[in-house]
Amino acid sequence: MQIDDLDEKMIRMLTENARMPISDLARVLGVARMTAQARLDRLIAQGAIAGFTVRAGHKLRPPIRATALLTIEPRSGAAVLQRLKSLTTVERVSTTSGRFDMLIDIYASTTEELDQTLDKIGEIKGVKGSESLIHLSQKIDRT
Repeated sequence: MQIDDLDEKMIRMLTENARMPISDLARVLGVARMTAQARLDRLIAQGAIAGFTVRAGHKLRPPIRATALLTIEPRSGAAVLQRLKSLTTVERVSTTSGRFDMLIDIYASTTEELDQTLDKIGEIKGVKGSESLIHLSQKIDRT
C-alpha cells in the first residue's frame, strides 16, 4: 500500500479531529471534495484507517495513572493476562523485552483504589515481582 504526503496529512488531521467534515479536509488539503472522499475511502478500504472513535477526555478519565512493570514465572503469561483482564482499573497490558515481562497501564480514581489494584496484581499466581510508577504529569500525548 502506498501512502503519500497528502494521505499522511489527512491521517494526521483526522487523528486530531475524527469528526472533521470532508469538505474541511478537502479545503485544508487543497483538493476537491470528491478527491478527499476517494482518498479517505481508499485509506479505509486498504486498512490504513481502522475506524473512527471517541477518545475520553481528561475529565472522564480517573485522575490517577500508573504503570506497573511485572516479572512473571516462565509459561505463566496466559494465566497472568487472564487475571489482569478481570481488573477494571487495568487499561492496557503489553509484553516487553528486557528486565520486565509485562507493562501494565492503570487508571484509578483514588490512591486507595490504585493501592488495591497493585496488591491484587502482586497476588496473582505467576507474578514473581513488580515495580510501580505513578505518573505525575503528561508532557506529550499523540494518541
